[in-house]
Amino acid sequence: MFKILISDSLAQEGIDILKKVKEFQVDVKLKLPPEELKKIIKDYDCLLVRSGTKVTKDIIETADKLKVIGRAGVGLDNVDLGAASKRGIIVMNTPGGNTISTAEHAMSLILALSRNIPQADISTKQGKWERKKFMGVELYGKVLGIIGLGRIGSEVAKRAASFGMKIIAYDPFLSLDKAKELGIESVEIKDIFKKADYITVHTPLTGETKHIINKKAISQMKDDVRIINCARGGIVDEGAVVDGIKSGKIAGAAFDVYEKEPPKESPLVGCDKVILTPHLGASTEEAQVNVAVDIANSARDALLGCGIRNAVNVPCIDTELYKILQPYVELCEKMGSFIAQIAEGRISRIDIEYSGDIAKYSSSPLTVAVVKGALTPILQETVNYVNSLIVAKERGIKIAESKSSELEEYANLITVKIKTDKGTRSVEGTLFTQKDARIVKVDEFHVDAIPRGHMLVAHNVDVPGIIGKIGTILGSNKINIATMTFGRAKPGGKTLSVLNVDSAIPEKVLKEITKAKNILDAKLVKL
Repeated sequence: MFKILISDSLAQEGIDILKKVKEFQVDVKLKLPPEELKKIIKDYDCLLVRSGTKVTKDIIETADKLKVIGRAGVGLDNVDLGAASKRGIIVMNTPGGNTISTAEHAMSLILALSRNIPQADISTKQGKWERKKFMGVELYGKVLGIIGLGRIGSEVAKRAASFGMKIIAYDPFLSLDKAKELGIESVEIKDIFKKADYITVHTPLTGETKHIINKKAISQMKDDVRIINCARGGIVDEGAVVDGIKSGKIAGAAFDVYEKEPPKESPLVGCDKVILTPHLGASTEEAQVNVAVDIANSARDALLGCGIRNAVNVPCIDTELYKILQPYVELCEKMGSFIAQIAEGRISRIDIEYSGDIAKYSSSPLTVAVVKGALTPILQETVNYVNSLIVAKERGIKIAESKSSELEEYANLITVKIKTDKGTRSVEGTLFTQKDARIVKVDEFHVDAIPRGHMLVAHNVDVPGIIGKIGTILGSNKINIATMTFGRAKPGGKTLSVLNVDSAIPEKVLKEITKAKNILDAKLVKL
């Protein structure tokens, strides 16, 4: 008998799927205080949540029997993924269940923004007849700039095209060939700002996308631009948008998500030219049923040993094989993430080569891990071990793998190459022991780097004092160096330095490093 706890509201269709299984005991206990959840979770094999329940490290550490955590939705901000993975708990989500509802809501906000519908509704109900005040604009012929052309962004593009809008999009994982196939012009982010009449964002919130629309970006935009955010709070700088509206630069904005929810203290509240909705992107009857059914089916199959779907932290392979390949899976995911973070431009191809003893095993889970790692820095929780190859294909990214039993330096070696529109980068990795992962080569440079935590990757001229210079800058900003390695192609030429540091490096410190004499470039990597 498996005990399943549902701690957030879930559509009955999903609950019924679970209750039909004789091996399941299903308990629905909503709005549990954290201490109460911590007290009872030790008795359950599976926990199903939405966004309300915070599945923290403290709760996970008391969950002795817990095997599965399922999130009915996309975001996993409320689940401590690291703590769950450490304890071997499968974490699942439903990345596609609310695609249509969110896309339709974005289009609804675009239309409402264009025709001042909420403001006109309030005015008319107050007995007024202000036709001139609420003069609108047509969508036909306007340029819609989409930042993030994943499932939701693509659906928005389809709907906007039917209104006669011209679609341009920025997505670092969208190949030029795929964009052409979709009939969409793929552009750089600066072109979105310069050309778009409407800008809508559909990306996860990451270090790179936080405040991607800010004061500087708004200054580059066309006059009377309109901005829509149905993705994640924090992608758009709310204060900068209000300032843009007050200055007359921005004609209007519409938000469904906020930096703090509910947005009681947001500067958006009270701004007449802003439309606000209370995080309704997935709030349709159909979406609620979809995510409930998806997570119920996934949890049922995982508990009964019938396969793992939509897991964000476990590849879908045989248990015994996974025990052998687990350290390689982790290495491959980190290598994919590492090379994606140091590469520039749109990824068009990923090549993976397996050499040595590892070549005799199935490479499928390893390739999946590489691709998941490469896509995760931008796509975050929308990509997992199940859908990573599909997501890559949707974006026109070609995946190729090869094997070789011959090897000279290492018993096992994995090589990952990423081709972008700006060049090709490569990384090689191996295991010294089952738990001792290493990156041993980056492009033409031989190194001995530990793929873990916060890393600084810098190219510099091979002259004395460079490492000391970097160390001085980091030390003056109270950032401790854990390990360091460097490689060079030839004396006096170009050198690559890789440092593991104990904490994140702020952007201003990175800029200070890149401006230092004889340092050619520097990038931050987080694994």
